[in-house]
Amino acid sequence: MTWIEALIIAIVEGITEFLPVSSTGHMIITEGVLGMESNDFVQAFLINIQFGAILSVVVLYWKRFFQSWDFYFKLFVAFLPAAFFGLLLNDYIESLLESVYVVAVMLILGGIILVFVDKWFTKFDKDQSISYPKALKIGLFQVLAMVPGVSRSAATIIGGMTQKLNRKTAAEFSFFLAVPTMFAASAYKLLKNYEAINTDNIGILIFGNIVAFFVALFAIKSFINYLTKHGFAVFGYYRIVIGLVIIALYFMGVDLSVS
Repeated sequence: MTWIEALIIAIVEGITEFLPVSSTGHMIITEGVLGMESNDFVQAFLINIQFGAILSVVVLYWKRFFQSWDFYFKLFVAFLPAAFFGLLLNDYIESLLESVYVVAVMLILGGIILVFVDKWFTKFDKDQSISYPKALKIGLFQVLAMVPGVSRSAATIIGGMTQKLNRKTAAEFSFFLAVPTMFAASAYKLLKNYEAINTDNIGILIFGNIVAFFVALFAIKSFINYLTKHGFAVFGYYRIVIGLVIIALYFMGVDLSVS
């Protein structure tokens, strides 16, 4: 992996991590477009630069993130389903990470849902508190995001809206839930592939995390403002277009697979 490739992928990660468009899917697509060779370090890089993105949540929501043990217990309850199924299905999930076309199909299906989701959830409770049952149900939605192209952000925000949370509250809880989820995924990948990281490439990994951190700071602020005012439809249309373009390229014989 070159420094330019790391820069491009880190920018893509920072922009898309908290948008309902699938950051992993976009990084896989970017990897294919750049013609990068998939190896242990590249796969570790794709997961571990998410650590930089989650730090942006802690910085932006510093006071709200460090609040009470009850808040942390609810995050833990919401995190448990992803931890359980992530360990159980790890090998299968990793095999899907190499398929650009799985990403394309999931982008389209998820896009169709986002186009209509604002109409499905038009009434919300005045009480925007998150109970333990609500946290668990949102966590179950997060499991869907293990399939590349689904989007962890979209799954958890929609999960929150099914629990009658408004868009802003659901999105912010999704951001908070990203911290333990992505930290655990990054730590697990780092332990599993630590031999692939050495003095020759650790600088690239650190650089990627720094870029992802600053880009994500901007993306979160912009997303919350836009989502509160306009909803999900534009993200749905975007996903559909990108998915259709990938499928069209496939039928034209363009190889976007990760080698």
